[in-house]
Amino acid sequence: MSRTLAAITGASSGIGAVFARKLAAQGYDLLLIARRRDRLAQLAAELPDTHSECMVADLATPEGIGEVASRLAEDPRLGLLVNNAGFGTKGRFYEAPIEEQARMHRVHIDATLRLTHAALGGMVRRDQGAIINVASVAGFVRSPANVSYCATKTWINAFTEGLYLELKGAGSKVVVQSLCPGFTYTEFHDVAGVDRATVPKRLGLWMSADAVVDASLAALPQRKLFVIPGWRYRLFVSLATKLPIGARLWLEARSPHTRGRMKR
Repeated sequence: MSRTLAAITGASSGIGAVFARKLAAQGYDLLLIARRRDRLAQLAAELPDTHSECMVADLATPEGIGEVASRLAEDPRLGLLVNNAGFGTKGRFYEAPIEEQARMHRVHIDATLRLTHAALGGMVRRDQGAIINVASVAGFVRSPANVSYCATKTWINAFTEGLYLELKGAGSKVVVQSLCPGFTYTEFHDVAGVDRATVPKRLGLWMSADAVVDASLAALPQRKLFVIPGWRYRLFVSLATKLPIGARLWLEARSPHTRGRMKR
């Protein structure tokens, strides 16, 4: 009897790789999707008791998105999709190379849109399955030098909320979740060129990727829409989303993380 398939984008490192390890331990077969073949192969080798298929695709390109979407749409075993692929940048929007900004929008928005559509049709017909869209606490606020990242993560939150309402209205058992982590120990900040020291450890804001993924998977059976790991972040989002616009803008402009990203 075939096992349920979990597809994970951005699976070669960080949160994606942790999802792969934990889902393998839960008995899923895996479709590991990322750009780096060697890292995917290394991860698959760590999971000898799990059938893992490695799919090399660049989700910043229409071709890469189309290949993965076709693969997801044709597999009736697909029970979970984790749209995790993403990256950050550093610097003011008007000074940044526009193609880098466009790549981010394709990965965060176009890929999430197309892959979710490809997976959801079969899941709804089977009346089972789940989709986890990895957004961010940044999706609830705005930030100078982080314009496209915040905007695209805000879109993911709004998109996932809309799907939640559609599925609930249709009486579907398919679950959608927007996972909104804060500062997480992965390669993300290194790739973006952001100094972790701009967010002091004493603030208690840094979390492990394991803690983030554990919170996500624990919330799936509860059908929880927004999952914000860490009580500090839940408190922050609760307060920030209730502030008057002027107060929120004042707070956003003074973020210590923002100051670190503005450096040239």
